[in-house]
Amino acid sequence: MSKQIKIIFGVLAAAGVLAAVVLGVSGYQLWQQDRTEQARTDAMSTASRTVSAMFTYEPATVDTELPRAADNLTEKFRGEYLTLIQQAIAPGAKEKQLTVKATTQAEGVVSADPDKAVVLLYLNQLTTSKDSPQGTTSGSRVRVSLDKSDNRWLVSQVTPV
Repeated sequence: MSKQIKIIFGVLAAAGVLAAVVLGVSGYQLWQQDRTEQARTDAMSTASRTVSAMFTYEPATVDTELPRAADNLTEKFRGEYLTLIQQAIAPGAKEKQLTVKATTQAEGVVSADPDKAVVLLYLNQLTTSKDSPQGTTSGSRVRVSLDKSDNRWLVSQVTPV
């Protein structure tokens, strides 16, 4: 084989390797981008659904409704939330006959990667009680941190903003 043919084959082989590397890196970046976009969508949905459930209750069912919302919390946050329910929320809801309905009005992702996300929620809460049966509406913003565990998004923190 002549020297020129060897050089041509060498250049073609190098170009082929370079093309494979470029395609591999581009494919990985696209895959990672798709995973991040899916994380954004899933985390936002979980945050909205979970936080609304965490802040919605009636006096007759507060002991069962709110602990059910804790199923979508990380282990550490679940413990804190269940303690808050038992010590403050449930007794207050029963004593004052509070009915609270929380709904998400708007939501947005602050940051997200395939395993962690932070979501900002704008909530409206309609609260009725024995002293105020006509109800009052209040708005709030909360920053929700989420972690992905066993292919499932869990709320790890809710912070008023």
